[in-house]
Amino acid sequence: MTRPMLAVAGAAAVLTLAGCTSGTEQRATVPVTATGSLEHLAAEVKCTPNIQIDADEIRQAVCKDAGGAKGAQGAKGGAAGKFILATFATDRGQREWINGAKDYGGHYLVGRKWVAVGETGTVTALRRTLGGDIEEGTDHSAHSGH
Repeated sequence: MTRPMLAVAGAAAVLTLAGCTSGTEQRATVPVTATGSLEHLAAEVKCTPNIQIDADEIRQAVCKDAGGAKGAQGAKGGAAGKFILATFATDRGQREWINGAKDYGGHYLVGRKWVAVGETGTVTALRRTLGGDIEEGTDHSAHSGH
């Protein structure tokens, strides 16, 4: 896949799973940021990744958390929910992907050469297991009615 196609696929995934919602981050003890392959990171949160993109520069999967993220509680009290998990060959490729995807809104848990994208509660719950930093995409709520 070409880089523009990867960016479009990533942006579409962000829109589908993360939406244009906003929320506040819960304060919790954050572990050391996890590292490893997409499969390793997915195993840490007890999810079986459904690989969507398997290219040299990016690997991307849809995951449904099986409750492995410590304290993972969704808005309705269940498991944390669906999220996108992507790993990157380079730091630059990761940052370019995040910068492009943020224009579509969403909530991003960012680690070293990986990112998880999902709803606020999902990203917060994943952070309790994977560590990382939470970044927010553009808030489009002021544009409702378009």
